[in-house]
Amino acid sequence: MNAARLLVLAAGLTGAAGVALSAAAAHAGGGNVATAAQFLLFHAPALLALGLLSRARLSHAAGIALLAGLMLFSGDLLMRHYAGIRLFAMAAPAGGTLMILGWLGVAGSALATPRGTG
Repeated sequence: MNAARLLVLAAGLTGAAGVALSAAAAHAGGGNVATAAQFLLFHAPALLALGLLSRARLSHAAGIALLAGLMLFSGDLLMRHYAGIRLFAMAAPAGGTLMILGWLGVAGSALATPRGTG
């Protein structure tokens, strides 16, 4: 599966998980679940746009970084809430750092010279 298709698939799954977790947070008092749901919903449209609209490798790499960071960050918050344990030490900060790098990659892709233009 190429990066564009992976990002579109991830966008759909991320959006669905965000909606489901928002509902769970509304009934269970929010906290870490609400934060994870918000991050999932905020990033789903970005992943979709990167998958559908971009042909640049840097944009796709940025999307993969966003997705990996989102999985670590939200995964850690959800593990803390539902299992009472961390995903692993520093998972949430590592995920946050990957998301920041992903967004910087998105910004950098706007400055990259498209292929074939010299």
